[in-house]
Amino acid sequence: MKIKNISSTPLFVPYLQPYYWSQGITAGSEVLLIEIKTDKGQVGFGECLATPTAVGVKAFVDEASKHLLGESIFDRERLMAICYQSLFQFRGNCSAPRFGGQVLAGLEMALWDLQGKALDRPVYDLLGGVKRKHVEYFGFIQGSKPEDLAKDAVALVKQGHRVIYCKVGRGDALDLEIVRQVREAIGSDIRLRLDPNEAWDPLTAIRMIEELKRYKVEMIEQPCDHRSLTALKQIKDASPIAIAADQCVFNATDVYQVTQMQAADLITLGLHETGGLGPFVKAAAVAEAAGVNICLHGLYETGITTCAAHQVGLVIPNLDDANQYMNHLLTSDIIASPDLSLKDAKLGVFELPGLGFEIDSDAVAKAAERHIQHTTTAS
Repeated sequence: MKIKNISSTPLFVPYLQPYYWSQGITAGSEVLLIEIKTDKGQVGFGECLATPTAVGVKAFVDEASKHLLGESIFDRERLMAICYQSLFQFRGNCSAPRFGGQVLAGLEMALWDLQGKALDRPVYDLLGGVKRKHVEYFGFIQGSKPEDLAKDAVALVKQGHRVIYCKVGRGDALDLEIVRQVREAIGSDIRLRLDPNEAWDPLTAIRMIEELKRYKVEMIEQPCDHRSLTALKQIKDASPIAIAADQCVFNATDVYQVTQMQAADLITLGLHETGGLGPFVKAAAVAEAAGVNICLHGLYETGITTCAAHQVGLVIPNLDDANQYMNHLLTSDIIASPDLSLKDAKLGVFELPGLGFEIDSDAVAKAAERHIQHTTTAS
């Protein structure tokens, strides 16, 4: 089965409310929808992040797509290697594996979707079969003020979440007040995780961790600048709270370096960082060999990525028991099925072939229109 045509369409799906974190405020998911059509009429879908600008990312994806035309949908690894080499390595941009992975992730996803549809099997079967009947996700609280975050935390606990995840790094006093109110609201039995998103230097991190340990914090994710694994290890070695690596880990090589240095207790990793499902599974295998779990990472995405990430979550043996889920932040989605609503913080096994979803063409058209409006407003 050969690739006949590839199209890419910028989309924007707003969030229900502004998303506050240490790096700013985010209004919604800006993605590039990838559609790969075969000579047999089948279509595979994927998505990549359309940031920092959809125009730039689309140009890269469209350039890469030229190397896939006429090729077999089953030559995924070889084709992705050709795309990376032709876009980056050949042109002297040899230090771009992280950005390259983000650019190419949507093409890689769409090829998996096509392979599963061609074989009439879910992608998790192609990856070796499920290791679990469901994936559990943490409650990702939203809001700007401490009282809003505490209120959302209570609502998520009532929905069955055993782990609450909270963004900090917005200033020491505000961070401490947020954590105090959230902990008081959810009680002592619910696990609490924090993410400063690189906002702290080692001294600040060590000082803040000392203050935060009274609130029974289970884990702190990427407290310092991602460029220094030494700083991350310094914090981890001094911390009574478990430390997770996030922005410093994109691929199997990064995982190897973090685990060799023993710089983190947990690795947070997503499909857009690794460049798709295949590289994700490889990276997870490296972490497994080191005895370290993987927490699924979420970014600005739609149900396409939620479904794709869920496929790998079902198959890797070293999955954490609380993973990031972003789908509930969206005002709407671009898939018609399955229902991605969590039940007791869990999402079960999908039965549909491929990545497990059906696209909603009307919703895609509306999201494309919203992207034009969003871009016009932002400029």
